[in-house]
Amino acid sequence: MYQFTIKPLGGTEAWELGGSGINIAFTNSALWMAITTVVLIAFVWGGMKRQLVPGRWQMAVESFTGFIDDMLEVNIGKAGKKYVPYVFSLFMFILFANLLGLMPVGIFGIHPFTFTSHFTVTGVLAAISFSIVLLVGFFKHGFKFFGLFVPHGTPLPMIPIIFPIELVSFMVRPFSLALRLFVAMMAGHLLLKVLSSFVIDGTNAGAIFGLIAGLPSFLLMIAISALEILVAGVQAYVFALLTALYINDAENLH
Repeated sequence: MYQFTIKPLGGTEAWELGGSGINIAFTNSALWMAITTVVLIAFVWGGMKRQLVPGRWQMAVESFTGFIDDMLEVNIGKAGKKYVPYVFSLFMFILFANLLGLMPVGIFGIHPFTFTSHFTVTGVLAAISFSIVLLVGFFKHGFKFFGLFVPHGTPLPMIPIIFPIELVSFMVRPFSLALRLFVAMMAGHLLLKVLSSFVIDGTNAGAIFGLIAGLPSFLLMIAISALEILVAGVQAYVFALLTALYINDAENLH
């Protein structure tokens, strides 16, 4: 489980917040968050040239922006336009984080860290999205927002039963949103780790064991690595899509 270990960097182990005992060490997780942020800013900045004949970089940025814009318009309507910056940033941040964690830079002595494989990180992202949903719902609809927990046409005697069920289901959303991304990324990396141990142990055990266990495991690692690239994109899309659907509930009380 070494690849999931959060470690302080640069002698920051003893850093505390004002003597409160709260450790604020700069960790490998924070480092890769910063790297992801810099890469994302550079990617977007490079695509903002607005050339009459766009280059590949500009087309890539515009394609991703248009993709998120279309998704929000389909799921929220015209009101979804104002959420494009947030959902686009959320989608691209998760996508880049997932992909950077798969980069084969270990051959240069650099150990990539997939911080989306930690529930604390995905939990914060989910909490931000959920907070936006609550703020939009209450600021736009006031106490009518509670009508979201009573489906239209619910018989009056059933309301005391349906309301708490719908409320609990609503409150579980950020947990499920965070858990889905965390589990998908951790499971994939853990599987690759297990298979790599088969390759190393099989090779060290001799040529026969290398052919029986090492070679099939190595070929399977290649296939799973390709699958992990797909999962990296799918999980970023699912997180952004569910965020859009939850915002739609707050905007339109569906």
